[in-house]
Amino acid sequence: MTTLDELPIRDDLRGQRPYGAPQENVRVSINVNENPFDVPEAVVDHVMKSIREVLPGLNRYPDREFVQLREKLADYLGHGVEASQIWAANGSNEVLQHLLQAFAGPGRKVMGFGPTYSMYPLLSAGVGSEWIAVERDADYELSPETAAREVAAHRPDVLILCSPNNPTGTPVDLDTIKAAYEATDGVVIVDEAYGEFKPDGVPSALELLPGRPRLIVSRTMSKAFAYAGARLGYFAADPAVVDAVRLVRLPYHLSAITQAAAIGALECADIMLGEVDRIRVQRDRLVREIAALGYRVYRTEANFVMFGGVSDPNEMFEEFYRRSILIRDNGLPGCLRVTAGTEDETSAFLDALEEITRTRPELRATAPAEA
Repeated sequence: MTTLDELPIRDDLRGQRPYGAPQENVRVSINVNENPFDVPEAVVDHVMKSIREVLPGLNRYPDREFVQLREKLADYLGHGVEASQIWAANGSNEVLQHLLQAFAGPGRKVMGFGPTYSMYPLLSAGVGSEWIAVERDADYELSPETAAREVAAHRPDVLILCSPNNPTGTPVDLDTIKAAYEATDGVVIVDEAYGEFKPDGVPSALELLPGRPRLIVSRTMSKAFAYAGARLGYFAADPAVVDAVRLVRLPYHLSAITQAAAIGALECADIMLGEVDRIRVQRDRLVREIAALGYRVYRTEANFVMFGGVSDPNEMFEEFYRRSILIRDNGLPGCLRVTAGTEDETSAFLDALEEITRTRPELRATAPAEA
């Protein structure tokens, strides 16, 4: 059987690993930051009606410009955003891929502050760009001074700021985004995949769009909208950025069914987002109770919590797996990550963590891990 190494793939892709996260049949799956709540029945009925209306026309190509969907997304975002500023694709990863195809590419540099979302370097490699990962400040935070200094030093063509950051949960405030933008002539992408989970009153980078034509704010319907299976991501930016990604997108990339499903969900946004507060309650509970067990918990504004002070993350991961609980070993020294689930899922995790800490005390480091 032929191996990958025997195929004439691009040299810069040799040795790369594809993105992957465990998908196991366990009783508690809290490892990939999914919304734990099913799509409400009232929304299911409305979305089915939307899809049913487009089914007879599937012999025709879908609306290439997905005008109605862009109007719905603009209405949802607010902040004065108009439909001409919106682009969407099959998940926020494809949105980012479109942006890198348009603004990165061979001979160009894409930069982020690590640790951050593991798809960024893979997407960069996919378009032949150099990925530059710059260290964050202590506790995985990012100050305006650090952002401006490192951006000016490395001069990336594309800068990606994940806020709240995956896998750490730490936010990037507006002053830091402004400082980074002013330090570069390149494109700045603020990935707000977890933006709806921020505490009330914390502003979005959408506020910074006016007067900043190189700023892009990426969002997704996968997380807060409980729509991961629908695969719908989008961004808001200057209309010229939308024109740029039209040059690289595949024709008719959003199916009529995807468009109808997304429109139907957006028309029920209040219902779809009704569980966000419950998820934030469980996130805050995780922060308190993990810390009470003696672990280091990092600041988070997402729907997940990263904690340190673990002497052997792989072995602790396995201890949870033996209990049919799937969390995330994100590869950071002494750290693990857990998604805020339902109240029962959170309780199951916390009960297991208490038991593991009590029965395997050597798995908790003598001092909480420092960033």
